[in-house]
Amino acid sequence: MADNGNSGNGSTGGLASDVQTPIQAKIVSQYIKDLSFENPNIRKLIASPGDQPNLKVEVNVGAQRIENDLFETAIEVKATATNNIGAIYVLETVYAGLLKIESIPEPALEPFLLISGPTMLFPFLRRLVAGVTREGGFPPLLLDPIDFGALYNHRQQQRTQAAGKANA
Repeated sequence: MADNGNSGNGSTGGLASDVQTPIQAKIVSQYIKDLSFENPNIRKLIASPGDQPNLKVEVNVGAQRIENDLFETAIEVKATATNNIGAIYVLETVYAGLLKIESIPEPALEPFLLISGPTMLFPFLRRLVAGVTREGGFPPLLLDPIDFGALYNHRQQQRTQAAGKANA
């Protein structure tokens, strides 16, 4: 005889309350929110390319609620290449995506939006950055993979330290 979990008194033995609804997340849309590419010293660079370039890349992520279960996750990148002549190029972009997220516990929402969201968008941002720098007349800038989990943890540590200093 098979036991179907029913104790005969209309109860299912608490099994239904133990089942959690899986998190549903999908990218509704992704887009370039902002894009700027500057090539300020092209005449000087054509005359003399100068020393090897120094490249500085800054990355930041952010998220906001658009409406009930619709959120925007954005990755901001600023890449600056310089050498002895000056700025070779400056690339600034914000690449964003709209995410529809259902059945997520509130404490898991921020980490999801700042880790998983950017992780899903990053390959498209990487291709965009490579294409823009190539079309700007330079070798494509291939961004190294980014550990958005480590970036999130670093941000949390900074918040904790700032809160500690404010309370001291």
